[in-house]
Amino acid sequence: MKRILIVEDDHALAGVLCRRLTKHGFDCHHVDNPSDALLQARKLLPSHILLDMKLEFSNGLSLISPLRHLLPKVTMVLLTGYASIATAVEAIRAGADNYLAKPVDTQTLLSALLPDEFELTQDTVEEDAPLNPKRLEWEHLQQVLQANQGNVSATARQLGMHRRTLQRKLMKKPVTD
Repeated sequence: MKRILIVEDDHALAGVLCRRLTKHGFDCHHVDNPSDALLQARKLLPSHILLDMKLEFSNGLSLISPLRHLLPKVTMVLLTGYASIATAVEAIRAGADNYLAKPVDTQTLLSALLPDEFELTQDTVEEDAPLNPKRLEWEHLQQVLQANQGNVSATARQLGMHRRTLQRKLMKKPVTD
């Protein structure tokens, strides 16, 4: 069985990723911070690691080298909502096998995690729709709001949007996956 360690501080997204990857034969384990990531990597010896670039108080890029040193044969994919060419180059140089931008659909994720094994089929395309961007936006807003201890004004300033716009978006129920 393929064992994957998902390092993601967004628990809702991690749950979605775990459900989707479990359907494709992965034994999923989730951690939400760098120290737990290193401890669990040493304990579980995963065959794959899915690493979020922006963790709450840290940067996933700084975890790539220690994880690669600990597990030289692991397949490591960096997943980010803040994609740029510079960070992609930095991630690959540090030892990541692949770099994907959020939102990512399951077929793209499987192709990155299992480049030699995963074969794209029409069944997979229909079965696994992309993660809903509105759901991801709502979850991101919630995460930033939580980081600002529920302060809507500070969250709006941090996100560069009007406070009333943020309130409207927060009041809408998220789209389920």
